[in-house]
Amino acid sequence: MVNDFVVDLSRAQFAATALYHFLFVPLTLGLTVLLVVMETIYVTTGRDIYKQMTQFWSKLLLINFALGVATGLTMEFEFGTNWSFYSSFVGDTFGAPLAIEGLMAFFLESTMIGLMVFGWDRLTKAQHLTVTYLVAVGSNLSALWILVANAFMQHPVGAEFNPVTMRMELESFGALFFNDDAQSKFVHTVLAGYLTASVFVCGISSWYLLRGRHVAFAKRSFRVAVVFGLLSSVGVITLGDALGYVDAKVQPTKLAAMEGLWTAEKAPMPFNAIAFPLQDEQRNAFEIQVPYMLSLLVTHSLDGTVPAVDELEALARARIRNGIPAVLAMEKLSSSPNDADARSQFEAHKADVGYALLAQRYAPDLTQITDEQVARAARDTIPEVWIVFWSFRIMVGLALLMMVYMLFGTLVSLANEIEKRRWFLRLGLVMLAAPFISSEVGWLVAEVGRQPWTVFEKLPTWLSASTHSESYMIFSITGFVLLYTIFAIVEMFLMVHFVRKGPEEPAPHGAVQTAGGY
Repeated sequence: MVNDFVVDLSRAQFAATALYHFLFVPLTLGLTVLLVVMETIYVTTGRDIYKQMTQFWSKLLLINFALGVATGLTMEFEFGTNWSFYSSFVGDTFGAPLAIEGLMAFFLESTMIGLMVFGWDRLTKAQHLTVTYLVAVGSNLSALWILVANAFMQHPVGAEFNPVTMRMELESFGALFFNDDAQSKFVHTVLAGYLTASVFVCGISSWYLLRGRHVAFAKRSFRVAVVFGLLSSVGVITLGDALGYVDAKVQPTKLAAMEGLWTAEKAPMPFNAIAFPLQDEQRNAFEIQVPYMLSLLVTHSLDGTVPAVDELEALARARIRNGIPAVLAMEKLSSSPNDADARSQFEAHKADVGYALLAQRYAPDLTQITDEQVARAARDTIPEVWIVFWSFRIMVGLALLMMVYMLFGTLVSLANEIEKRRWFLRLGLVMLAAPFISSEVGWLVAEVGRQPWTVFEKLPTWLSASTHSESYMIFSITGFVLLYTIFAIVEMFLMVHFVRKGPEEPAPHGAVQTAGGY
């Protein structure tokens, strides 16, 4: 019998390590591309200040990259230690993009980043610029393959479940790669990384300008970052809409949680701008709605509808009942793989086998399952609504705030008035936290919204975890949290140290302009 507390601890440990790791990933993605922009300007114009900018920001990238690698590697080990059945279930499919990520992207990025930071005196301008481009390519390719793997958990395509081996076996790599969820999530994630780096560079540049230090460097860094950030913020919001459209098709339970939608409504459907969801009572205690907006946002029409929780639970109950014969057939196939009748029974009901496995948590003997147990399992198919609902709104609200910040910053920077807007420079320091918070709650929307599945509609989370003891899991999660906290403190210490130290001044013959000639 599964130990629910061990499953919860396993989830908490992976959530903690993933949230720590995702503090470093977006900044790495964005800084690599910003460095490409800065160094390209340096190579094409010959202005040494852009070399100074590239060298300084690349040092901060190196610190962030090192901590990202350290936190990311341990996450991969967790798949084998804490989620052994999950690893066996998806190994044939999930392992392919992760292996490609390691061979194609991670080693490229890891090798080239050293040349980029330490190779200025050993490479020509063109060679060094090529290295910087390769770092950016490697970083973004790494994100691509990891998100392809993650997208399979959200929308499992390109693989078929084998009832004898109990594994998802890869059948079409093309379908896996061109998964709608993978492509939309990749673009959304990397654009969020670009926005994160832009806010990061703007914030530190604002700090220098407030203190009158490295003024020419800070103004140019701010201008490059704010224009890049404006474009990225528009892309994040636009592609976020596209990702929501995909979720409406492939993960309706996540969308219902995002919108706090408990009961079916007629079109055009209103949007719950603010609500206080009550999971047990399956209603909202309080709502502020915008008429027609949900239909417009999700279906891009006034006559479109979105399934609500009550409809999705009714569908889940039917799918649980339909999936039970498939699980019973699997039990026969485990001892008699060539049983033609069992194979035929499985094939007829295999689309819903995951739902029956979900119900097996409450009814180990599915032949004796009760209506109450079916209803309980069906209710589990709805994720924790208040977490998904509010995480989504925080993410979107911060994205809109950052877009407004970038728009105003672009205007005052292009007007060469950034130093006069000291209130705006102070705002830049406050804004430093915004993209990191937005990324973290975005991860919560994606991963909590997928529950109760590790592989959506195929493998329930309760069945995925390893059979560790409670004491082992408590010891393990404590150790990981302490270790990752140390990593975060080290990152902050090194970042603050190098920011306080500031960029190295270019040689006297460099083409650095005075503030008045900016």
